[in-house]
Amino acid sequence: MATIGDLIERNARYHGDVEAYVFEGQRQTYSQYAERVRRLGSSLYDLGMRRQDRVAVLSTNSIEYFEVYGAAEWAGYIVTLVNFRLSPSEIVQILKDADPKVLIFEEQYAAMVGLVREQLQGIVHFVCVGGESGWALPYASLIQEGAESGPPIRSRPEDFCHLFYTSGTTGRPKGVPHNHLTAWNAAERTTLNLGVNGSSRMLQVTPAFHVGGKGSPLASMLNGSTLVLQRAFNPVAMLEEIQNERVTHTFMVAAMLQAVLDVPGRDLYDTSSLVSIMTGAAPIPVPVLKRGIEAFGKIFSVQYGMTEIFGPVSVLPSHEVNPNGTAEQIQRLASVGHVAPELEFRIVDEDGAESPAGTAGEICVKSPYQLSGYWNNTLATLDAISDGWYHTGDMGYLGEGGYLFLVDRKKDMIISGGENIYSREVENAMFQHPVVLDVAVIGAPDPLWGESVKAIVVLKPGEIVSPADLITYCKTMIASYKCPKSVELVSELPHLASGKVDKVSLRQRYCAQG
Repeated sequence: MATIGDLIERNARYHGDVEAYVFEGQRQTYSQYAERVRRLGSSLYDLGMRRQDRVAVLSTNSIEYFEVYGAAEWAGYIVTLVNFRLSPSEIVQILKDADPKVLIFEEQYAAMVGLVREQLQGIVHFVCVGGESGWALPYASLIQEGAESGPPIRSRPEDFCHLFYTSGTTGRPKGVPHNHLTAWNAAERTTLNLGVNGSSRMLQVTPAFHVGGKGSPLASMLNGSTLVLQRAFNPVAMLEEIQNERVTHTFMVAAMLQAVLDVPGRDLYDTSSLVSIMTGAAPIPVPVLKRGIEAFGKIFSVQYGMTEIFGPVSVLPSHEVNPNGTAEQIQRLASVGHVAPELEFRIVDEDGAESPAGTAGEICVKSPYQLSGYWNNTLATLDAISDGWYHTGDMGYLGEGGYLFLVDRKKDMIISGGENIYSREVENAMFQHPVVLDVAVIGAPDPLWGESVKAIVVLKPGEIVSPADLITYCKTMIASYKCPKSVELVSELPHLASGKVDKVSLRQRYCAQG
């Protein structure tokens, strides 16, 4: 086997009766999935698609979403993943950049697509999932009318198969194409790190347009196991799905775990089938992690990755996640573990020289599975890749035992009065306050210091505390100059699809206010 398309055929041959996907009452076996993938690939070919042409998808999680993935992986097309949470103008921007021939969209986005489709002259065909429109083809007809044997083309290992777009934490989203080799690596690494096997039942809640929403499904496919899909995150629905479908593996960021733990009557749900909960985006605060382990057991692992590297950069495995251990073990929880063995890795200062252990610098990696270049963006490629090294834009340091600690995004670092202040350190300190549920720290313009530290805080339900008291508490945890000069209390923080806080929107909202 050399491509993900080959894997689709293998599963149909050897695991044909196994459930591949479970979603809202639908159950699709691997043989059914393969046939629908071939039929869709055939219809797309009849619509004019050829190898390495793009087909874009705008949808929430569904089986149809993964059929589009599969058609591209089978036939050699490139599936372009579009974040449904973006504004219409941002979606148009991505679609113009990717230049797909076909756009497949869910019915709930028909009105929006209808308003902007005249701006999308490169798209030859629009396809609607779950409904009909006078100007769009019905998805069901593509499945019905496509040849059961598939199109007369097949994918190759070097073909691009996925075109992800970054979350835009540092500006306009950038296209990141990955080929079948990098997708295979992601499947194998996820299998190894999470212990996925043929009997696993993986729950996928995070969006399929995100690279983190594709790695776990690839591992499920590699092992011929079952992927349970949910359209969006709902803590009660998640607990019900785990109980009813006997889910073994899932993924949660800190905010998701907090919401699940706070569900009234959570103990009444049977979650004993769970063997692995992967976390990412940012380390989970120790108090929340302790509650999680009390509820679900010692099954939490931490992964650090990015769109540009398909597969984890580093992993803190579940046997090393011990919030009740020694001081060293507890300190380790703030790390993202050890760097993956297939990566070359270094941390550099502003001059490109390697930073000594314990000193923060920019994390750089070199991997055969990293992006070769951004889509249609040579300047961004030249800025990010130098001598084969990908500059992540993340700041971190190596601690005792070679554990990797993240301290900030390079562009999020606050410089106040000439001092470098890392937002993650401030956030970790404020998280220790017993009434703080969520917090984000940004730099706000300051006429005297250049920038000052500003904290945006979400309190736990029913709790009350003043901004001044939060600042005073923070001064007991870290040096005074690192502490917030101002605190905003809000009901919630904006989050990106990856689970990371959207600090771009926070700066737009608060920095003009000072």
